[in-house]
Amino acid sequence: MKTRPATAQDRAGIWHILEPIIREGETYTLDSQMNDEQVLDYWFSPNHQVFVTICGTQMAGTFYLRPNQGGGGAHVANAGFAVAPAFRRRGIARAMAVYALEQAEKVGFTAMQFNFVIASNMGAIKLWHQLGFATVGRLPGAFDHPRLGLVDALVMYRTLAKPHSNTAQSAT
Repeated sequence: MKTRPATAQDRAGIWHILEPIIREGETYTLDSQMNDEQVLDYWFSPNHQVFVTICGTQMAGTFYLRPNQGGGGAHVANAGFAVAPAFRRRGIARAMAVYALEQAEKVGFTAMQFNFVIASNMGAIKLWHQLGFATVGRLPGAFDHPRLGLVDALVMYRTLAKPHSNTAQSAT
């Protein structure tokens, strides 16, 4: 398994991973009817540093790393993760998350925050807790789940190991 920065040549493979997740509409707040161009424009937003994880010759997952906010909030990282259905439950998400945390610290972020973890996404919540994230907020009924109706969204937060100056660098 190898994680590396994504290139323009990875866009089709990333769409192959993201499309079923977006269409499912159960874990991301993106409109389930967005087309490939719209989703990839979001995933490759200018302030996103995008990565892919390769297993053998296949793209198994992708994630982005970005500042959670601008200005005074730019020292806190945010990230989004997606694992190809065929590669789920193989430790890919954990490996990408560990890599993202290391990368975030390397570029100067002092913490990482997930703003909207869907409460029904138990696998993600379990992983984030195992990696030291605390649930610091709950937004009641904030997500309209396609099968479950209104479910809560969680705000999760973790400080990073090494203290840095107050001039964290952008992930890009």
